[in-house]
Amino acid sequence: MSDPLVRLRLVDLRSSPDDLAFRAEIRDWLETALSGEFAVTRGRGGPGDEGGVVDERLAWERHLGASGWTCVGWPTEHGGRGLPLMQQVIFNEEYARAKGPGRLGHIGETLLGPTLIEFGDDEQRSRFLPGIRDGSEIWCQGYSEPDAGSDLANVGTRAELDGDDWVINGQKVWTSWAQWSQWCFVLCRTDWAAAPRHRGISYLLVPMDQPGVEIRPIRQITGDADFNEVFFHDARTSAANIVGEPNQGWKVAMGTLAFERGASTLGQQLGFTNEFDAAVELARRSGRLDDPALRQRVADAWIGLQIMRLNGMRMLSNPDPASAEAMISKLFWSNWHRDFGELAVDLAGPDAMTTETGYELSAEQQVFMFSRSDTIYAGSNEIQRNIIGERALALPKEPR
Repeated sequence: MSDPLVRLRLVDLRSSPDDLAFRAEIRDWLETALSGEFAVTRGRGGPGDEGGVVDERLAWERHLGASGWTCVGWPTEHGGRGLPLMQQVIFNEEYARAKGPGRLGHIGETLLGPTLIEFGDDEQRSRFLPGIRDGSEIWCQGYSEPDAGSDLANVGTRAELDGDDWVINGQKVWTSWAQWSQWCFVLCRTDWAAAPRHRGISYLLVPMDQPGVEIRPIRQITGDADFNEVFFHDARTSAANIVGEPNQGWKVAMGTLAFERGASTLGQQLGFTNEFDAAVELARRSGRLDDPALRQRVADAWIGLQIMRLNGMRMLSNPDPASAEAMISKLFWSNWHRDFGELAVDLAGPDAMTTETGYELSAEQQVFMFSRSDTIYAGSNEIQRNIIGERALALPKEPR
């Protein structure tokens, strides 16, 4: 059937003996590794807590790399484990179940690395992939600008060739982990006369530790600064640090976005499950689950978690990165998490209205505050609905 409203993908959710053995292996390794010196990192560094125990999490990245537990889905010829999809899912699920810390290497491992494997040249792969694998180089993403958020084709950051270097001027915003990153992959306009606009964009790899790069943290309502503004003032990078051809970076940039919907999304879902379980246990101890209206909202949230996982498995089983499953995934999880943030503070009760000391937020307050942003970053609700309507349902395009 071709109708996207009735087309279904069948997904085998059964685990093979090899999958069960792998789950036991990674579960045991994580339990041991997250004890001792890394015990302080357990459960830290998630949304709203990105600035938590950073030095320890950087050391954790290097420990993961030395133990062979980074880049598990990369092909073996590029230094990965080459795990099949189900075992990639298992790894991310067990990592979340063990309350592994927020990954500072996430952007390099899941976005830039696969992009270089697909679109980079041998020299770029040889230079940059090892640092991602061993956790020694952290990456950030230079896409959004004040006038180019969901409309990436409107980027205004400029790059011009000067001898053997690209010289970069402009501003990026909402740049996660810029303050801890050694490198940034940056969308720049390299041809201002090109039409349509996306044909004049290039994809550059830019060192962050240099004159001409200024980072300003953006303080959020949670009190943390997960995001940053980044200003480039005659910053430089080698002419060789362009992925793909000049003015043809749009295809590379879209490829990077496609990798964003990878196996780690199932780990994210289990992270939501951890938040859910903690909030429900708090309400159970306080007696607030005696309220039938709250119990119904809890049941609805649990059902949403199961839908999220099943659709995630359908999405990952589809080789098309622009599948209908992928289009609805972000819209579904971001709205679920925002609504859960409201449920979490209701489950916490009156205690959610105060803090014990200063601005130290509880887990429930933190998820409530941070999840307000879920429906904006990585594609706002409005943009996601347009994409679903135009590309999945073949509805008329929005008037321009």
